[in-house]
Amino acid sequence: MRKKILLLSGYDAASHKLWRERLALLFPEHEWKQLALPPRHFSWRIRSNSLQWASTHRSVLIADYDLLLVTSMVDLSSLRGFVPEISKLPTAIYFHENQFVYPPNSQEKQNIEPLLVPLYAAVCADRIVFNSDYNRDTFLQGVRNLLKQLPEKIPIDIFQKLENSNVIPVPLANVKRTKLTTSKNQLNIVWNHRWEYDKGPELLLHLINEVVLRGLPIRFHIVGEQFRHIPKAFRDIRLKLKSHASRLGLELGAFGYVNSRLEYHTLLQSSDLVLSTALHDFQGLAIQEACLAGCSPITPRALVYPEYIPEDCMYRNSGSSKQQVQEIIELMINRLQLKQEGSALPQADLKNYSRQTLRNKYNELLNNLVVGRKSTQPALKQEI
Repeated sequence: MRKKILLLSGYDAASHKLWRERLALLFPEHEWKQLALPPRHFSWRIRSNSLQWASTHRSVLIADYDLLLVTSMVDLSSLRGFVPEISKLPTAIYFHENQFVYPPNSQEKQNIEPLLVPLYAAVCADRIVFNSDYNRDTFLQGVRNLLKQLPEKIPIDIFQKLENSNVIPVPLANVKRTKLTTSKNQLNIVWNHRWEYDKGPELLLHLINEVVLRGLPIRFHIVGEQFRHIPKAFRDIRLKLKSHASRLGLELGAFGYVNSRLEYHTLLQSSDLVLSTALHDFQGLAIQEACLAGCSPITPRALVYPEYIPEDCMYRNSGSSKQQVQEIIELMINRLQLKQEGSALPQADLKNYSRQTLRNKYNELLNNLVVGRKSTQPALKQEI
């Protein structure tokens, strides 16, 4: 049955954009209308998207649809107030992330809005969907902790709706593992994340310092999306890598954002390992994409990674940076030895993230929404 679907992305960061585009590709039989706001001015965007859409796209919002999909950055509760017509639509909210476990930045003041807006939106929605168990579990725990701090007691029944939520990851592209041949005596490593503090550039710098100190035959590609404020660590990383490449006679790896999709995919295919030093990751699309291209992963034993990364590909997420660097170095040396021996490097199992597997889950979600809105609002009696 053909459905008319309105999809709203309140802060259209890379993973949010990928989700909505791939979802539309999964269901070309449906009619999609999508509104997305640029991923900038986060604090303002998360609180103002409802006002902006209501004042500039009202005719789009009140058109005829069968259901509404929103990201967790959409201020759904306010949007329903501004545009009451959309409250009639069966609605699902999709969580790519949550701010409860976002690594604190000493340069920013604490702001409760990014915690409350998604919570209010979740309570308004008919269905709640997360991209990973880690995302769901940390959001639930964060809500519990938040409500305990409020001056007034809130009925505990609110958790029933949250705990009845679903986990459906962002679908991955249909890509076959294909490796490009590289020198057996050199390890090629790609670090492919946003250039922000929550992706662990300081640990990356410590690691590269150790690689340079030991003179290991490792070539790094440091690539990813960049913003106005780039952590200082990346300047030091670039200088270290230039010196390291010159001393060992290595070709300097890629550094910066790769504009060409084909060039980026070729880079992944020519890399042996994909590395994460992240403090914050709820699905790890960059890691998963590199694994699909044939990279063997090295990630923290934390965040979302234990859901699909082999145990022998993870390093501990506790202890000093020196201890973490030592574990990562040991993993890298092991992978270099395997490569020299002609042995296969360990791989991540991503079958649960395939398009076909997830199409079935998303299809069930969409059909259940259209069939009829079931009440998810129990009587509010018991208090915490």
